[in-house]
Amino acid sequence: MTNEPLKVCVLGAGHLGRIHLKILKNSPHYDLIGFYDPDPVVSAKVSAEFSVKAYSKMEVLMDLVDVVDIVTPTLSHFDCALSAIKRFKHLFIEKPMTNTLEEGKKLIRLSEEADVKIQVGHVERFNPAFTAVEAFLDRPMFVEAHRLAQFNPRGTDVPVVLDLMIHDIDIILHSVKSDVRNISASGVKVISDTPDIANARLEFENGCVANLTASRISMKNMRKTRFFQKDAYISVDFLEKKCEVVTMKEVHGESNPFAVVVDPGNGKTLREINFERPEVAPNNAIEDELHALAKAIREGSQPPVSVTQGYKALEIAHRIMEQIAQRPQGQ
Repeated sequence: MTNEPLKVCVLGAGHLGRIHLKILKNSPHYDLIGFYDPDPVVSAKVSAEFSVKAYSKMEVLMDLVDVVDIVTPTLSHFDCALSAIKRFKHLFIEKPMTNTLEEGKKLIRLSEEADVKIQVGHVERFNPAFTAVEAFLDRPMFVEAHRLAQFNPRGTDVPVVLDLMIHDIDIILHSVKSDVRNISASGVKVISDTPDIANARLEFENGCVANLTASRISMKNMRKTRFFQKDAYISVDFLEKKCEVVTMKEVHGESNPFAVVVDPGNGKTLREINFERPEVAPNNAIEDELHALAKAIREGSQPPVSVTQGYKALEIAHRIMEQIAQRPQGQ
């Protein structure tokens, strides 16, 4: 493939779709051909706002591009993706990648048969606070994640596990790199028809345990994850774009004058505690994930968040929801 910008279209012109349109229109990696939205009123408004052509039939638009960016409601992800794959188009699909696990399995198989790239929109992988500490993560054995959001009716069409918790599921699966052995979970319906707050405990084959809490009825927003591993504690604030790394090592010879030194007792070697705040470089995470797909297409490599990884996060999310469904809801 040449170094010419990849021709791309966007399906869906809602809140997130508009963000994608703005980024793609200004991207040197893409040539934005147009967009499709089933609502003619929305299409006309967005077309005028971004000076981008709106198409009345998504199939006609797909035939004109190399890449299809799916930012539609989750229920339509699979049908849109299927239509694009039949045309041998590469795909970006917002999370969750499909509505059901069966759709996800079919998507993996069809994309492999068609030899097309699919990247799933787990945008927190590109959060600068996480990328700043990623190199420090080495077999974390305990993880605690809190993702709390103030109530927004726009997000209640999807269970809180698929809307919010799935971000942390993906981050944890990516960081722990082990299969999940056991899941226990609970959730409560407060405002909507599906649980608005959920908690899950994941136990991994390698012994790691992760506790995840997600809520969309909180008084304030929070997106924090803490990783504990041998001789290290790593904290990531995805919302504030801050991180901290605390490491401990044995003291041999002179200790660092700026470090905290502790005596573990029982004749054990002194330990030196170092506090580090890695530099967090400002970025646009959505822009980075879209550019990463273009790079993968050109290089023939796997996208950073492959369709297989997207499916694994979806599978764990569904297992969590099954656990919640088995518990009494107090109604």
